[in-house]
Amino acid sequence: MRVIARLDVKNEHVIKGVQMEGLRKIGKPNEMARRYYSAGIDEIIFIDCVASLYGRPGIFPILRQASEEIFVPITIGGGIKSLDDVEAALDSGADKIAINTAATRSPELITEVARRYGSQCVVGSIQSKKSAGSWEAYVDAGRERTGLRVVEWAKRLEDLGTGELLVTSVDRDGTRSGFDVEVIAAVNDAVSIPVIAAGGFGKGDDVIDLLKLTKPSGICFSSVLHYNKMTVEQLKAIPGMNREGSSS
Repeated sequence: MRVIARLDVKNEHVIKGVQMEGLRKIGKPNEMARRYYSAGIDEIIFIDCVASLYGRPGIFPILRQASEEIFVPITIGGGIKSLDDVEAALDSGADKIAINTAATRSPELITEVARRYGSQCVVGSIQSKKSAGSWEAYVDAGRERTGLRVVEWAKRLEDLGTGELLVTSVDRDGTRSGFDVEVIAAVNDAVSIPVIAAGGFGKGDDVIDLLKLTKPSGICFSSVLHYNKMTVEQLKAIPGMNREGSSS
């Protein structure tokens, strides 16, 4: 099971809120990334939270520095809307590209990226919110509805060429109240590609509860690391974390 650190970045700061709102600055992205790398993190995800505001990703300088100092896979997301953006991200040191908004508006972009760079490069990012007894995919930090049902959208993303899915529960984000186990299990059962679970981790039992129903290939951690509630070593020692995840 991959232990993944997620850093949401606004300008030059890592930020964190609850349910993607009430954001506060908590540190410098490269300093935090170096710390997690030194502690043994398996992967790092950088999400540019203001890329859509400026119409383009602005995180590339941070990414370039990170790629010179950190030697685990790095994923970048936020504002990626064209092949040129993908090329710039890869040139800046990214290993994988997370795409959310652009995929909902121009699904063919997923296929174009997969054909040019390989499916292993494409992470389909899904922001999930509970809606009418199911889950709806959102964009714009969980503020804008898409009308897409999460499980059906996950299957479509796989068909388009996505190599991996990042499923973030907006409802649980930053709450430390546990994962939305049902949506993660539903997505993991519906696709044959790796699934990363994100949003809601607060204590070791949350992972144990998740693994009772499903086995994602990785778990994203943010608040618990950013606020020094647990170390990477402690996360890896949680029962079940040393088992290899499943994509189905």
